[in-house]
Order: sequence, then structure tokens, then C-alpha cells
Amino acid sequence: MRRGVGLLLLSAIAPGSAQLAVGHRRVGRLALRIWGAVLGLGLLLALIGLLSWSALVTVVANPLVLALLVVVLVGGALGWIVLFIDAWRLSYPPGMDRRHRQVFAAVTLALVVLVGSSYGLGARAAVSSTRTLGAVFTGGGSARATDGRVNVLLLGADAGQSRVGLRPDSITVASVDVRTGRTVLFSLPRNLEDVPFPEDSPMHERYPDGFSCPDHSCLLNAVYTTATQAAEQDPKVYKGVADPGAQATKEAVEATTGLTINYYAMVDMAGFSGLVDALGGITLDITRDVPIGGGSSPILGWIRAGQGVHLDGYHALWFARSREGSNDFERMQRQKCVMAAVLHQADPVTMVAKFDELATAGGRIVVTDVPRSDVGRLSDLALKSRALPITSVSFVPPLVYPGNPKFDVVRTTVKDHIRTAEDLDRQAQRDHTSAAASTAPRTTAPAAAPVAAASTAPNSTAPAPVAPTRTSGAPEQTKAAAAKAGAPASTAPETDDLDVICRVASAG
Repeated sequence: MRRGVGLLLLSAIAPGSAQLAVGHRRVGRLALRIWGAVLGLGLLLALIGLLSWSALVTVVANPLVLALLVVVLVGGALGWIVLFIDAWRLSYPPGMDRRHRQVFAAVTLALVVLVGSSYGLGARAAVSSTRTLGAVFTGGGSARATDGRVNVLLLGADAGQSRVGLRPDSITVASVDVRTGRTVLFSLPRNLEDVPFPEDSPMHERYPDGFSCPDHSCLLNAVYTTATQAAEQDPKVYKGVADPGAQATKEAVEATTGLTINYYAMVDMAGFSGLVDALGGITLDITRDVPIGGGSSPILGWIRAGQGVHLDGYHALWFARSREGSNDFERMQRQKCVMAAVLHQADPVTMVAKFDELATAGGRIVVTDVPRSDVGRLSDLALKSRALPITSVSFVPPLVYPGNPKFDVVRTTVKDHIRTAEDLDRQAQRDHTSAAASTAPRTTAPAAAPVAAASTAPNSTAPAPVAPTRTSGAPEQTKAAAAKAGAPASTAPETDDLDVICRVASAG
């Protein structure tokens, strides 16, 4: 019995060692070499991950690597099971008494089932990931940075029956510095009217003076449906484009903001709950109760206010989508809070440990033009973004009135806030260089230190808002737009550190 247990332990720790000790030495040496190669490959991947997260994601997302992983897992499982059975044989069970023989057989069977199920789950995850990555990351977007930035259009479609992706209710551009990862979120109202299209857009031919209708139904979130229907009626419109609605929306956002959109990602907000659950939930500070339901349906419950409230997918979805007792502008802020929480709380360890669940959830909810080859690069940018506060800009009254928008104000505001973000990066670099060059502790902080400190301390319990430096006269334009619309200009800033906004957003 002791000899049998020892051989099983040897097989469990180092497959082939039992055969090397008392059985077929050639088989044992071969198995140990294979096992050593697998361990070496695992260590190599771990080292790649430590040196470059984007390189690891690129490797793992490669379909050939995933196919090879499936072969290795299936072959390894079968080989290990055979070695366990052979170790049981080498233990000579007929020489044991009946009780020991039964216990020994049960232990062997348990190890066989454990190895087989573990490897089987791994192989299934690899197959599922291969299918999901191929289905989601179909490509079409451009990796070329403009002025050192990559701009991603994030569309949230509040799904109903036969409605997924038809009218995006959340429209946000994430502008990311490719060097530092510093991110500015620009949120556009879904009911923005008269949005322009670039001159080379097929939609510009139909709406040369902007997307406008006498009945005011031509809103920004209706561009998707309108372009899709136009492409269905005339195949020459957006010929060769996989998703005409998304392409037209990208073009409208580009003309509105003055940014070049590299990629888009459309998220089914109803399926979004599965993604949050796969991450283990998110945690937010909530300053007032948010209803679940409401509007045309009864209120089913409440998301209660509190510090550090942990939300599962169902409650995170309702926190982002709830309309009862709030307006679109508050919803825009809450949605950005959820985005920021997912970004900051989705750590690499969780992503690796739950890769299959995340990939499966992503396949159900995401449509994007990001090619698979760019996944690693964007993952690296996301990790850089996590280390810095996110600046948020909402184009809401009095800055911009959706029914009477001033697009020059939008474009100027975008430029100002990107310039401010870049100034913060330059200041942080200067502070870092000065600190490295100094051999004595400072007794007096430089004038710009508070801003730099706020920008490099994302885990602060009360991060200071980033006050943009304006040089283009945007405030005057904003006041003029507000006066023309017949509403007083607000003294509240339209931008802030997103951590601050998240504490204010749900306060109404």
C-alpha cells in the first residue's frame, strides 16, 4: 500500500517519475522531458507577462497558439491518465489486502478524474476563446495614432427584443495617449441634433447640412439605424463595410468632435451584466438611492446609497441605465462611472484566472472593429490607463444644448482638454526628472506640484479635480451659446477627475 501511494504521489508531482523509478525507464524519461518542457513553456509565458502584458495577450490571442494549447492539453491529459494507470499497475494491487486494494483504486480513480476534468476544462476554455476572439475581433479599425493618441468610440446599446445595437443610448469617446495611457472621456448626448458628416461620407451626400429632420427625430443615436437602412436599400452605400451603422456613427462623431476614431466597440448593456459578474463585480461610492425599474414599469427595488457599495452585474447594469428620477445627463455620468470601475478594478490576475468567462461574456455583448492583432496593444494601454485618473467631459447644458448645438464649442473643448491632459503628462515627466536629478530632499514644493500629485495618485481617497487651462476662448463661446439658448450659464465645471464625478453623479 505504501509503495503504491508513493508511486501515485510521484506521478502526481512529476509525471513519469514512477516509471523512471520502478518501471519502464525510457517511458519515464520521455514523460519527464515533456513535463519539463511544459513547465518551461509556462514559465516563459509568465516571464513574458511580467516583462510585457501586451506581448502576453498578443501571444495568447493568437489562434495558432490557442490551437496548439488545445492539443497540448488534450494530449497531456491522456498521457498523464495513462501514467497514473501504469503507476497503479506497478504497485501490484493483487498483492494488497482487499480493503487496501479498494482504497488504492479509489485514490487512483480520483486522480484520473481530477486530471481529466481539469485539462478538459482548460481545453474547452481554449476552444471557446478561439471562437470568441475570432467572432468579436473581426478587424477593420486603424491602429494609426493621430497626434500621439488612439481614440475609441464606445457605444452602449440598451437592448430590447430585436433591438441590439440599433440605437446606442450611450456614446462616449475614450481618447488615450499612446505613451502614458492618460485618458479623457468625451460623452455626447444621444439626442444631439444636426450632427455633421465628413464630406467623404456617404451620409454627407444625403445630409449635406447635418443630420436634421423637421420633426427633430434625426438624433445622434438614430444615425446607426438610418445608415443601416440606407445600406440595405442601396448596396453601393458603404460598400464592403461590415457594419454601415457603426461606420456612419464613427463618421458623425469624428465630424462633431474633430477627433479621428481608430476603433469602435458596441456593448449590449443587457449582456454587460455577464461581463461584470465575470470580473467578480465592481465597487462604487453611491450618494443617493438609484431605482431598479421605473418609467413605464414598476420600481422593483433600489440600489442603496453608501460608501464602497459592491455591485454585481445585475445591479451595475441598473445603476448605469436607470432613468427614474434622473435625466440623460446624469445617466451619462453614471455610465462613465461604471466604465471607470471596470477599467480600474479589472486587474490582470482576475483577467487571466477568468479568461474563459470574460471571453464568453465578451462574445455575447461586444461588437467591435478591433483586429485580433491589436488586442495586446490595447490591453497594454488599458493597464497604463489604470494607473492614472480619468478626466471626464460631458457635452451637456449649458456647455452644449442638444437641440441647438454649437459644434465649434465641442471641438474647441475637446482640444482644450486633450491639451490639458498632455500638459499634466509633461509636468509629471518634469517632476520625475527633477526628483531623479535631486540628491537632497525638497523643502519647498514647486507651484505645479499639486496638479501633478492629483494626476499621479489614482488611489487617493479624495482625488483633486483637474482644472483645465483654457487658451482658446471656449468659456466665452459657452456663455454665448447658453445666452442664445435662453438659459443661464452654470458655474459647475463640465470636466473633473472621474473619481470626483462618480461621487457627485448619482447625487442628482
